[in-house]
Amino acid sequence: MVEEGALLWEPAPEVVRDAKVTRYMEWLGRSGDYESLWQWSVDAPAEFWTSVWDYFGVVGERGDGPVISGTMPGVEWFTGSTLNYAANALRRAGAEPDRLAVVFRDEAGGRRTLTLGELAEEVARVRTGLAGLGVGRGDRVAAYAPNVPETLVAFLATASLGAIWSSCSPDFGAPSVIDRFTQIEPKVLIAVDGYDYNGRRYDRAEVVRDIAAKLPTLVAQVRIATPHGPGTPGAAGASGGPDSPGRLGGPGADVPGADGAVGDRGAPDAGRAPSEGGGAILSWADLRDSAGPLAFEPVPFGHPLWIVYSSGTTGLPKPIVHGHGGVVLEHLKALSFHQDLGEDDVFFWYTTTGWMMWNYLIGGLLAGSTVVLYDGAATYPGTDALWRLAAEEKVTYFGTGAPYLVASMKAGLRPAGLTALRGLGSTGSPLPPEGFAWVHDALPEVQLGSFSGGTDVCTGFVGAVPLLPVRAGVIPCRCLGARVESFDPSGAPVVGEVGELVLTAPMPSMPVMFWNDADGSRYRESYFADYPGVWRHGDWIKILPDGGCVIYGRSDSTLNRGGVRMGTSEFYRVVERFDEIADSLVIDTGQLGQEGRLLLYVTMAEGAALSDALVAGLRAALRDALSPRHVPNEIIEVPGIPRTLSGKKLEVPVRKILLGVPPEQAANLDAMANPEVLSHFAPVKD
Repeated sequence: MVEEGALLWEPAPEVVRDAKVTRYMEWLGRSGDYESLWQWSVDAPAEFWTSVWDYFGVVGERGDGPVISGTMPGVEWFTGSTLNYAANALRRAGAEPDRLAVVFRDEAGGRRTLTLGELAEEVARVRTGLAGLGVGRGDRVAAYAPNVPETLVAFLATASLGAIWSSCSPDFGAPSVIDRFTQIEPKVLIAVDGYDYNGRRYDRAEVVRDIAAKLPTLVAQVRIATPHGPGTPGAAGASGGPDSPGRLGGPGADVPGADGAVGDRGAPDAGRAPSEGGGAILSWADLRDSAGPLAFEPVPFGHPLWIVYSSGTTGLPKPIVHGHGGVVLEHLKALSFHQDLGEDDVFFWYTTTGWMMWNYLIGGLLAGSTVVLYDGAATYPGTDALWRLAAEEKVTYFGTGAPYLVASMKAGLRPAGLTALRGLGSTGSPLPPEGFAWVHDALPEVQLGSFSGGTDVCTGFVGAVPLLPVRAGVIPCRCLGARVESFDPSGAPVVGEVGELVLTAPMPSMPVMFWNDADGSRYRESYFADYPGVWRHGDWIKILPDGGCVIYGRSDSTLNRGGVRMGTSEFYRVVERFDEIADSLVIDTGQLGQEGRLLLYVTMAEGAALSDALVAGLRAALRDALSPRHVPNEIIEVPGIPRTLSGKKLEVPVRKILLGVPPEQAANLDAMANPEVLSHFAPVKD
């Protein structure tokens, strides 16, 4: 095993010299190291966030009001200011219309590009179309769409009007989408007829009809037709070629044929049709049919920008609302200072539109970077699919979930051709030290940035920065402006010990509210019930004396054996280094004052079997690496580990099932990627 804390990478002097955060410090006139900069950013938040606004020249009016007023959870930022996210994302379009803004790839090899000028024109057209449907400030536009350029255009057009965006990925089932969208009562639904994943076509026409039928507030539905299957020349632009730039919805790019397929040249436009749900049904071509001015509605700093959702695995998903100003400032800070992104960068993060990392990825436009959108499976047609994409598109910063890096490590991959790559991001779950070591062995010149945060703030609390070294299993720093602390059970801050991850000061990208939570009670109960005035995030964290951090997983699924408390990530690190194990889940059924059973569920790698020898090896490894108390009472093979649609393990719901709660009450099956595997988890018998 790799020793936690082992030094893997150090920034060369020229990396430190040229880092965006170094230039920011020079602009501030501040000297010192990163830790002193972080300390200033949390001790003087009004000065820090004002400097972020000024340094990046945020497009908007800052106003004369206070930068911060009130206390958590009732904080207000930049009172009296106005701005618009879309105006900041497209600010360079007028001066640099030919700069490449968007690259789209799909798993079948399709490719499209948009320059800033083309992107701005499309946003103006769709903005005109939405306004013609009556969409204005405060209205909601919902999308059931994949990570394609049309989705990005629709979002920017929605934001430009001061309307509110919300999206779900088309791999969500109808009940899951309905649970989300019925809460926000959208005026327009933008949806696809189907999508491709892992070489297979998934039709979504009936699902869209079911969703629309449950949304009585709709005035219109906009249907985006998508290419069918591998080999489709689609995803072609105006000229129809596999690598053509041009307007979205140009000739042949979005003309539905009899079966709704794309690319049937010469077929008549679908036109407006009666809706089975609410309002008329339009094609994407209808929506963008009319040219119009590119204008931006000035809105207050906290005006709702988008609504994202908690996983909804144990109840109705929480509709989390973020504001224009908080997202603009936070993403400028995070992407520029921590990911070190700028105008010369090509930024890719593997995500769907149902995960907050899509919102983070498109923030690359704020930093002036080219963003790469990908629609498809990470491992189709092979585990190296994303690495090949990154090489072909000359990606400079590549982000993904920790499980993909572990899968690449287990597959023995040695990514090649990544001559432009200088940064690699990992998030979603803790990356074990072995994953850190594999990255820096396979890509020794690339800085690995492991980040941890959440949908709740649409960013990371802790992460990397170009000024600091990378050590195995350790996240280098607390992010600027994020006063992260670790609390012991009594609520006292601790260093060098595992505790609750809390924020003792506000960040501007914290939710402005939950939708339909008029008195704020649901918001307060979600984050502030345990420590009044302090945000409890629900993760175990250890903050090291040098400011580095180690995340140990969710604090509500911790293992507690004989008084020894341990995060599940440590357990998975030991188990999943076995080549025979593809995935695992550990559950402690103990309750307050009562020792329970420790159960390890494993999914086997292809061709492997759970033999007596393997069981003995797992037990010995856990005893040696953790403690004798953490040797499971039983090791059970299951065909799959329950996960959310965004890939997180369902530790808490499975624990409830083992304690006797019916599966349909313990977990929202529609919020799961693989609900069928829950049948393999049964209540524990003494």
